[in-house]
Amino acid sequence: MAGRRALGRRFGRLWAAYAVSAYGTSLGFGAFPLIAVLVLDSGPAQVAVLAAAGRAVGALVAVPLGPWVEFRRKRPVMVAMDLIRFAALLSIPAAFALGLLSFAQLLVVSVVVAAADIAFKAAAGAYLKTLVPPADLLVANSRFESTTWTAITIGPPLGGAAITLFGPVTTVLADAVSYLLSALGIRSIGGSEPRTAAPRLRARDLPEGWRHILAHPVLRPLFLNTIVVNGLIMASEPLMAVFLLRDLGYAPWQYGLVFASPCVGGLLGARLAPPLVARFGRHRVLRTAGTLRACWPLGLAFVRPGVPGIVLVVTIQLGLVTCCGLFNPVLATHRLEHTDPDRIARTLTAWSVSASAAIAALTAAWGLLAAVTGARSAIAVAGVLLLATPLLLPRREHAPPPKPAEPAANLP
Repeated sequence: MAGRRALGRRFGRLWAAYAVSAYGTSLGFGAFPLIAVLVLDSGPAQVAVLAAAGRAVGALVAVPLGPWVEFRRKRPVMVAMDLIRFAALLSIPAAFALGLLSFAQLLVVSVVVAAADIAFKAAAGAYLKTLVPPADLLVANSRFESTTWTAITIGPPLGGAAITLFGPVTTVLADAVSYLLSALGIRSIGGSEPRTAAPRLRARDLPEGWRHILAHPVLRPLFLNTIVVNGLIMASEPLMAVFLLRDLGYAPWQYGLVFASPCVGGLLGARLAPPLVARFGRHRVLRTAGTLRACWPLGLAFVRPGVPGIVLVVTIQLGLVTCCGLFNPVLATHRLEHTDPDRIARTLTAWSVSASAAIAALTAAWGLLAAVTGARSAIAVAGVLLLATPLLLPRREHAPPPKPAEPAANLP
């Protein structure tokens, strides 16, 4: 019953705003590479640069945003980041309509959106901790995770149909509008936030998030585990497209099926998180789900053509996504509870920046490895390395620090 617990009107509005932007993002999944290929006639090298550089440069731009977000009211920051993403994405269909769209614009927009994503997530995590009681954080994070996987299941197929019917920039326009609606929803939440001092940004404030993570006995192993696991999984994703579509001759609809349908496992895992934690404890669930998610990807190296291959990919992806859907909200809750309120934004920014940089670096490295050894071999190497990642998970359970005293004043 924990997953059905009422968390109040304000959380409901935040959740609705999140759902709108999540569905918009899923509709626009893969839109930039598609526009680069179909509209700008870009080659594989340019598409790879667009995917890697946008994420890497966006992460670099976001580094000073952590301290900046930390000492500001979080809801206005979230609204601002939504409006920035709305304006940046809206520029693409506008330029396309005027015949002015360029590869450089796609690259700049991808950087702006990546940096704004990181700042938004940092502010949202800090805001969530002030919005719901500590006992309800896992339920709240599970609802966000459920929404994410539901959107991923539904969005890309609808986005593909929309592009076929209405043109290549249709889903980018939908994604842009979703951020505008999200900003309006967050603006309507109302209420007050704790007052925080706003000191001048100093260079020594920039690494504060990393200092907190790396000095913490629980967050450090979780941080290392998640950036390595996510980096290796995401590095294999473009190789799977080459492997299935080119090497094994899968049709595009089959490729979409084997990756969209298993996303229902993410919804299942997220829904199971609160009851499983209540029964077995957070530490045990983290270790079990974190270990199991590392065991699935190696099987992708053994996929063969035909229906048996499709069944194998769907089975592997279903197991992987279910474990991720269970692990992610428990991790998000654990991270918030082990971080003081005055460090949350910097900690989440450091986490997101590191994850983005790792994904960009490993994607580039695995692209080179695949060019030398082939896609199947590169996928197998990633799968073997993933088997070692459970060694990075925390071995012992640590209680979160005591709750600090409430601030004395509020801002409207």
